[in-house]
Amino acid sequence: MLNVGWLTAPAGVWRNGDDLEQPKRIPVPAYVIETGKERILVDTGLHPAVAEDPAAHYGAAEALAVFNFEQEASVADQLDLSTVTRVVLTHLHFDHAGGLALLPSSVPVVLQRREWEAAHDEAAVQRNFFLPPDYATVDDQVVLVDGDHDLLGDGSIQLLLTPGHTAGHQSVLVGERLVLGGDVVHYASGLDDHRFPVFADDFAAQAASADRLRELRDAGVVVRPGHDPDVLRPGPVLV
Repeated sequence: MLNVGWLTAPAGVWRNGDDLEQPKRIPVPAYVIETGKERILVDTGLHPAVAEDPAAHYGAAEALAVFNFEQEASVADQLDLSTVTRVVLTHLHFDHAGGLALLPSSVPVVLQRREWEAAHDEAAVQRNFFLPPDYATVDDQVVLVDGDHDLLGDGSIQLLLTPGHTAGHQSVLVGERLVLGGDVVHYASGLDDHRFPVFADDFAAQAASADRLRELRDAGVVVRPGHDPDVLRPGPVLV
């Protein structure tokens, strides 16, 4: 795990029912999976310019006013991006896709077709809170998959369709004992209590996706939540 930034917003934005008057600071993770032949980056974190001046980078995106951005080191500061063989995006929110612009143009970017289609539909862009500057540079790099997908063709890394938080959100099953859950839940407890953020493409679908990951957790799989400050620590993820 790499820590590629921090976000602060009212606690009730991150988890329904929490205090909307109390600020809550959460980490922004990205992950590197290394195999014998591959170095796979899962999510890219914030674009460095966002921590400096969000309005200058994105324009007058009113919804950004609720967030405070911090970044000590971008994904490019922590990883030689020229060594990355492919990128998997769990989804296209700015804290997961903002660093796409830092990638070499030769690196494939793998995401769900329904996520990419939503990112080019005006109503879905608004509903999913997508920011098109995040993904404007990668049209020629995108590799689209439909539903659950065997990433390397050998069963070692499986992409799991887990929609709801966004239209085509996906999680990443690494081996048999670890799931990088993306933002199916922000907090580990969300797998049980379904206290999601106040924003979503489809809350019912998100609940079903949380139940899917909860079943894996209950079967002994480690499920990493999206932004839980009590769970996420930079470094190797032990299972």
